[in-house]
Amino acid sequence: MSPDPKSRLASLIDAAVRKAFPDAGEVAIDLDRPKNAAHGDFSCNVALQLSKRVGRKPREAAEAIVAALGQAPEIERTEIAGPGFINFTLAKGSRFAVVSQVHAKGKDFGRTNLAGGKKIMVEFVSANPTGPLHVGHGRQAALGDAIATLLEWEGWSVTREFYYNDAGNQIANLALSVQARIKQERGESVEMPKDGYNGEYIRDIAREYAGAHFGDAHGNDLDQIRQYAVQYLRKEQDLDLQAFGVKFDSYFLESSLYTDGKVDETVNLLTKAGHSYESEGAQWLRTTDFGDDKDRVMRKGDGTYTYFVPDVAYHLDKYRRGFEHVVNVQGSDHHSTVTRVRAGLQALEIGVPKGYPDYVLHKMVKVMRGGEEVKMSKRAGDYVTVRDLVDEVGRDAVRYFFLMRTTESELMFDIELAKSKSDENPAYYVQYAHARVCSVLREWGGDVASLANVDLTPLESPYEVALAQKLAEFPEIVAYSAREFAPHLLTYFLHDDVAARLHTYYNAERFLVEDEKVKLARLSLVAATRQVLANGLAALGVSAPERM
Repeated sequence: MSPDPKSRLASLIDAAVRKAFPDAGEVAIDLDRPKNAAHGDFSCNVALQLSKRVGRKPREAAEAIVAALGQAPEIERTEIAGPGFINFTLAKGSRFAVVSQVHAKGKDFGRTNLAGGKKIMVEFVSANPTGPLHVGHGRQAALGDAIATLLEWEGWSVTREFYYNDAGNQIANLALSVQARIKQERGESVEMPKDGYNGEYIRDIAREYAGAHFGDAHGNDLDQIRQYAVQYLRKEQDLDLQAFGVKFDSYFLESSLYTDGKVDETVNLLTKAGHSYESEGAQWLRTTDFGDDKDRVMRKGDGTYTYFVPDVAYHLDKYRRGFEHVVNVQGSDHHSTVTRVRAGLQALEIGVPKGYPDYVLHKMVKVMRGGEEVKMSKRAGDYVTVRDLVDEVGRDAVRYFFLMRTTESELMFDIELAKSKSDENPAYYVQYAHARVCSVLREWGGDVASLANVDLTPLESPYEVALAQKLAEFPEIVAYSAREFAPHLLTYFLHDDVAARLHTYYNAERFLVEDEKVKLARLSLVAATRQVLANGLAALGVSAPERM
């Protein structure tokens, strides 16, 4: 059964349905893995779907479909179960066909071109340039980068974008904080601003600014201080991201929305569309027309814009750049912006699709050491930075841990666990499975490429069948993880389904046995497993070490 046993089986069932019930019309062929392996490789509910349409009881419809299948060589056994489910056990050649597929495709196994090169933007991190990146930004960086990679594996043309919030009160407070430190360094009695930044990095910026700007040794040019501090911290954040292995294709400055007139243009378009009104000295947008719980102020009485207006302008710019598909990865504290931005884009009445953009909102990270939460960083002053974790634990463990939980759950990052070399450490467990196969192949000493075409008929143990089944599911898992913007599903698969089965198989059977045919068949299977582990880890941005 090739090239894909599941797809081939679905085609056979579809043909059998058409033969048994030619007037039934279109029907979806859904195949699931039975929870009990004794029930076969796949289960199908097509008879239950058809029963009313064809005027038969479900089991009778199932019997007719099985009869129409005939003696397909790809199927070893069929069984009608329960109210009318059809269970299928594949022939041995079909069960292990995936091994040859993995060898043939190598690093490309799991990749498709389902999206056909359509453009999509993934915007993530988008931190205010007011300090080093904290662990929440780190979780977002890992999520955004993995989502982007998974989409690339499905054939999307992906642009990774970082949106710099370089305007507003937070930037003003940054400049005031640096200015205060400059003056304090000169012995002046100056207090830090009420909402200022107190990390050690502010003193570093102040010292470097004073050294580079002799003409402003007193720190009186606040605008120049602001520009210097923003550039300094942008560079620092870039270094944080480099240490984390994350790269962006484009950067967008919030300030450009004002200097290029895009905020004013957006407000004018909303006004022209007839969805704004004046009240209490402010200009409002009637977002309740588009699902919001209340209308929102666009322009305040002092003439300044509220936060959501540049957000709408920014997403209008994304749409005009040809990105009809956009995913924003943000912290859960941005939940309230989702409805407002979407409502603002709909109010423009220029054809932006409903539900644009997509959002992935994640909860925050708590860093734990010895059962106690770690809250402080020497560098940042009042929070733990991404660089702190990467320096202590290593990039791979940090990225894997940030990805292994659903975004709806708060992440408890256990430093001791992440550093441990034990089966309890999920990242180590998966990477060790890859390294373990590498060790077996080194001990064998043969040409791994020669394993692509060996005879697999000696494979017959339940461990081998279970492992092959999971390898065959890898492309589906990648596709589903990409479609749902859910990298954690891939971490579950690699840990629970592939690595766990490999370790169980390793502990139950010897691979380097005297029987040459058995040895080569087993080595071919585990070499394919190694490739799937490497591909899955690569999609997550995690390395696949050959020695541990």
